[in-house]
Amino acid sequence: MKWQGRRQSDNVEDRRGMSSKGKVIAGGGIIGIIVLLLQVFGGETGQTIAPILEQMNQSSSQQETVQRELTPEEIKIGGFAKTVLADTEDIWTKVFSDNQIGIYEKPKMVLFTDAVQTACGSATATSGPFYCPADKKVYMDLRFFEELRTRFGAKGGDFAIAYVIAHEVGHHVQTLLGTSQKVRQAQQGKSKADANKLSVCLELQADFYAGLWAHYNKKYLETGDIEEALSAAHAVGDDAIQNKMQGHVVPDSFTHGTSEQRMKWFMKGYNSGDFRQHDTFAEEL
Repeated sequence: MKWQGRRQSDNVEDRRGMSSKGKVIAGGGIIGIIVLLLQVFGGETGQTIAPILEQMNQSSSQQETVQRELTPEEIKIGGFAKTVLADTEDIWTKVFSDNQIGIYEKPKMVLFTDAVQTACGSATATSGPFYCPADKKVYMDLRFFEELRTRFGAKGGDFAIAYVIAHEVGHHVQTLLGTSQKVRQAQQGKSKADANKLSVCLELQADFYAGLWAHYNKKYLETGDIEEALSAAHAVGDDAIQNKMQGHVVPDSFTHGTSEQRMKWFMKGYNSGDFRQHDTFAEEL
């Protein structure tokens, strides 16, 4: 993606030079694995990841904060993330205006290392990137993308990062439009399997929004960018993760959608460029 020399968002808190000695969250290891499996690219509904974070937060303790200088590579990737967020600000401002759905409220993005405190509770890097609706912030440990490549088989490249940021911003859009709140209400009283289906719809819609963003950002794309995004979407499909981690899949436990579904909805947003085609809830999963 062409990004150097372009506008960078001012709505970014870079906390990567700050870390805590020792474990910030007691028991974070096993819980972190569960969060990684179930909440990669998630935390957007305020129902899924927030209670886990709050439970983890109850066992957190104060630790000594250590500060260090960022490496040149960290500074570079931070600049890229800020540029992508700026692009989402410009594009979603336009989409909201063109579709007469109000004024777009820009989210903030927090870059962190190892652990972070949010309005949804404490989280470690093992939770993966997520959006907290309580403070309307996207949280990113950018080292996650190396694990995405080495552990889950996604292609490398900066556009995998761009896809994830655009996906999390998509959850912010859902919060602004009231979609996330409606899903939480609809999940009440349903079986776990039925509630999970609604979570899948929400995730696939965020993938559609990421594709929609990429459609409007075509002038900055380079050869291979879309393939990188699709590779990342495939790697974090529920079926791909479950096969990787446990050797079999349990469809009723899916919360984010299959690899095929995630790629399909990203491409639908990318190819159509039509915000009105965002209704993932109308199609049979």
